[in-house]
Amino acid sequence: MIRNAYIAPIVGHEIPRGYVVIENGVIAAIGSGDAPASDGAEIIDAGGALLTPGLVNTHHHLYQWASQGLAKDNTLFEWLVALYKPWSKMDAEVVGGAAAAGLAWLAKSGCTTTTDHHYIFPKGRGDLFAAEIDAASRIGVRFQPCRGSMDRGVSDGGLPPDEVVESLDDILTATSDAIDSYHDSSFGSMLRIAVAPCSPFSISKDLLVESASLARSKNVRLHTHLAETLDEEEHCVAQMGCTPVEYMEQVGWLGDDVWFAHAVHLHDSDIAKMAATGTGAAHCPSSNARLGAGIARISDLLAAGAPVGLGVDGSASAEMVPLAGEIRQAMYMQRAKYGPTALTARQALEIGTLGGATVLGRQDEIGSIEVGKVADLALWRTDGFYAAVDDPIVAFAYGQTPPLARLLVGGRTIVEDDVLVSAPQDAVAREGADAHRRLMTLAKDVL
Repeated sequence: MIRNAYIAPIVGHEIPRGYVVIENGVIAAIGSGDAPASDGAEIIDAGGALLTPGLVNTHHHLYQWASQGLAKDNTLFEWLVALYKPWSKMDAEVVGGAAAAGLAWLAKSGCTTTTDHHYIFPKGRGDLFAAEIDAASRIGVRFQPCRGSMDRGVSDGGLPPDEVVESLDDILTATSDAIDSYHDSSFGSMLRIAVAPCSPFSISKDLLVESASLARSKNVRLHTHLAETLDEEEHCVAQMGCTPVEYMEQVGWLGDDVWFAHAVHLHDSDIAKMAATGTGAAHCPSSNARLGAGIARISDLLAAGAPVGLGVDGSASAEMVPLAGEIRQAMYMQRAKYGPTALTARQALEIGTLGGATVLGRQDEIGSIEVGKVADLALWRTDGFYAAVDDPIVAFAYGQTPPLARLLVGGRTIVEDDVLVSAPQDAVAREGADAHRRLMTLAKDVL
């Protein structure tokens, strides 16, 4: 039982002082005022703290924890060209260590559910997909990894080098096997799989069409990068004769089972199509800023009714970015471009919680504090210095993120007093550093 909290349920009215009862990993009761007696319950006294739903991360590349700090001042295409070579040398050990550190870092910033987009599978390097799934199990977060892919290398007019792409048949077989092996569609599932060809400049039209057919036959979701930079639009217009969203429409990639990472450079007609079809967007403000890609039209997407969630993106294009910090970053970047009413603190918090849950198709399970939903909750200390701000949601969203007092995933404590407790924090941090050193050694001939 969590008591004496300021509760921001996202759905319904905020409760200035209230309680939440958790039974068997599910929210059993919510109320205002004094908590009822409950013999034998573990009590978490949340006086002076803000209770929010756990944050939902809708786009990431966990393997990139091992390649942080490289190509520091490059555009997206320049950055990719510089990093494809070292990424081609990674193995399952690198991915496992990088994923563990990246997932722990997410948990320490209030994240209870995350996706991941892994799209490079060098041959003979072990089972990279299994390595990140194992890491998520150890850290204890709810995980929705996307089996990514690329089948269009430089020799076919794509951007990636030929040695990092796979054949269409190999991709479809491996993706189908991943779904069959890991996907769990049950309520409150800790592991679901999505199908995720990488981006229009690295994949064929056949891969997009066949991936959509595969995903829909198995009732899983579809994900890809889209409209991240102006370079991408120029690439699509030159090679496909249309804009990125128009291309996605042609290949059957608009719908409420689809979400796009970034979606920075959208036309009014694109926004209207995404809203009308329920196609989601994963907004990654820090990565977009780091690569100079631009500021996504999130306010316009929300006004049109399109689903929008937050993403930290890969650690190599958004070094050490905490998911909670993206709430502030999203809010401030919209205001910098469109004015101070463009995005409020409460809207930004909703994007980071229920918005992300909706993008991942899990709005009936997570993303808000409601009876019957799984108990994925974040408790933030808004006392101390933060008590100078009367509104705890403003205190949470506007400045440095408050300390994380407790993070619960299905009622299980993952983080306590800013320290990862589901796994040894210092050991997990070392795994991430070791993954970086291992990749730099494996890739020393191509760096």
